[in-house]
Amino acid sequence: MSAIRQTTNKSLMLFSGRAYPALTEEIAGHLGVTPTPTSAYEFANGELFVRFEESVRGCDAFVVQSHTAPINTWLMEQLIMVDALKRASAKRITVVAPFFPYARQDKKHRGREPISARLVADMYKTAGADRLMTVDLHTAQIQGFFDGPVDHLFAMDLLINHVKEHWADRDITVVSPDSGRVRVSERWSDKLGGTPLAFIHKTRDPLVANEVVANRVVGEVEGRVCILVDDMIDTGGTIVKAAETLFDAGAADVIVAATHGVLSGPAAERLSNSKVSEVIVTNTLPIEPARQFDKLTVLSIAPLVARAIKAVFEDDSVTSLFDGAS
Repeated sequence: MSAIRQTTNKSLMLFSGRAYPALTEEIAGHLGVTPTPTSAYEFANGELFVRFEESVRGCDAFVVQSHTAPINTWLMEQLIMVDALKRASAKRITVVAPFFPYARQDKKHRGREPISARLVADMYKTAGADRLMTVDLHTAQIQGFFDGPVDHLFAMDLLINHVKEHWADRDITVVSPDSGRVRVSERWSDKLGGTPLAFIHKTRDPLVANEVVANRVVGEVEGRVCILVDDMIDTGGTIVKAAETLFDAGAADVIVAATHGVLSGPAAERLSNSKVSEVIVTNTLPIEPARQFDKLTVLSIAPLVARAIKAVFEDDSVTSLFDGAS
């Protein structure tokens, strides 16, 4: 009896949540694919329904969702999409969450608090995700929360190249908005040719979210262009206060560079009215016209995500996209 030979061709399929389909379309353009048609809607009571309009059996699925407000809706939608793919016999499912939801809740600060970032990672796994892809986690330890491969991408080179192009002729100091981000600032300094470092020493009231109590500068900033580096800008209060502190310490100019432009509530107005010259973010999250302002520069993360997806699909190393960081 002759042996039966079976050959299987892998198929890359890209799926988009409804939070930010424009980003998925851009990623798809770099990959040369088309997002899979999907029906998604809400029932009268708020429950979500998702159905894919094409067969997904045996595919290598990448589910893209941007976790913007209302974040709980979009998180649930992505979980349902993963569950639908698992039940429809997708071969491998990768969650692509450029902005990881609940990343700031990565540890307990006081008793009786949740570790919500771990809960989200567990939910992805329970839904059926085999792999997780994200950009600039709030803390690197979140990688260990997911029981499977995590592709942690970094937007640093994208942001630094913009700074080099527009501010390289000035005397630059890289500034961390708090002591916890100093390591990231050190990598920025290295890539900018060994520029000086400084950080803002700040204290917070643990009972009041998004509010800094006091700031002081540690490092030399007088007469220099300060690049304030952070992973995200939410309400803008911390960044604006840090910028004011830098100007009080004699900084000639302040530039803000962050991967995730959450820009909640008064952020756009605060930053627009501040003395900051430029705010640089990426498009991991959608920024509606009402939250855009003249000082805002938005760089596209789509080419980086597309390269990572291609590498995962082809079983190539993604390490070069990690920038060797942890």
